[in-house]
Amino acid sequence: MQFRLVTQPGDAPSWNRLITSFPGAHILQSWQWGEVKSQFGWRPLYCIWEEPTDNSVRAAALVLERSATLPLIGTRLRLLYAPRGPVLCWEDQTTRRQVLKDLAALARDRRALFIKIDPEVSLGSGTQQAGDAVANPTGLGLIEDLRAGGWRFSEEQVQFRNTVMIDLSPNLGDLLANMKQKARYNIRLAQRKGVSVRRGEASDIDLLYRMYAETAARDDFVIRDASYYRTLWTVMFTAGMAEALIAEVQGEAVAALVLFHFGAKAWYMQGMSRPLHREKMPNHLLQWEAIQRAKELGCKVYDLWGAPDVFEEDDPLWGVYRFKEGLGGRVIRTVGAWDFPTWLPGYRLYTQILPRILDLMRRRGKQRTRQMVAS
Repeated sequence: MQFRLVTQPGDAPSWNRLITSFPGAHILQSWQWGEVKSQFGWRPLYCIWEEPTDNSVRAAALVLERSATLPLIGTRLRLLYAPRGPVLCWEDQTTRRQVLKDLAALARDRRALFIKIDPEVSLGSGTQQAGDAVANPTGLGLIEDLRAGGWRFSEEQVQFRNTVMIDLSPNLGDLLANMKQKARYNIRLAQRKGVSVRRGEASDIDLLYRMYAETAARDDFVIRDASYYRTLWTVMFTAGMAEALIAEVQGEAVAALVLFHFGAKAWYMQGMSRPLHREKMPNHLLQWEAIQRAKELGCKVYDLWGAPDVFEEDDPLWGVYRFKEGLGGRVIRTVGAWDFPTWLPGYRLYTQILPRILDLMRRRGKQRTRQMVAS
């Protein structure tokens, strides 16, 4: 099996067809994701593993490369990250070991401090707390190979390690029946109380960001500045890979979500709401509309994007998790993010400094968002 690094692998449709040909294909490995990130300091690198005998592709990865200066010490570093990649048949031990080896070599060749991967490989489903945990031998085998190859479980988990997914294969009646009774009640309540949901348009992008900023300020989480989301949503809307759903009461927007879709999967990555009419449960109706829309698009799975690392009631994500679980979702636990450091002393220093940098960036980000909302 031969590894190729290319800068321009054909075009967007051919790359996306390649990615979606693999199990576990993720929108963060799409051409459009690389296009978005290229406008914010990242350079997309396209990695392909081919079988020489028949030129069949056995694995692929969008790897993002960035040179950045650490704010607290002024040192410039090169970093590599394959968001939700690489993609391959992870049950094939020979291929996965070769891919891990080649990615480590890529980090050395590019003189990066480390390369990070966080493939969507399941460790299992369900939770011990709920008594429905089921292990996935493939994920356990991957962790063994990562450790044996010198990879380290990352201190910086960029994406959520765990999530909640809804299997969209049942019909709509069964999907509704699979929800908790309270979720079904809230959907019907929203319908009775006059909540309606419309499809968003490009002209709604500023409205979406304003509501997202209000949500972040109210719920105390960090978001990026407006230019990032305008770029992301514009690129994905234009490519037909995302759309907004906006809940209204008497023509006034009260909540919204952005539904991403790629291959046979849909994602709920960003949701936003206002305090207005929260008692009418617009968020429940939004999710029901998103489920129906995902099925219309031919998606087989709806990823609700995020669940606690530890399934205990004091976890900050517990309330969000209970909301998603009520929609009929099942917990999927993944292997998480792993780093291959090329220079261990420098990597250790980086991991010691990183929490301070991230804390500073979060505080500044929250302050900026609050000021924007208040203006």
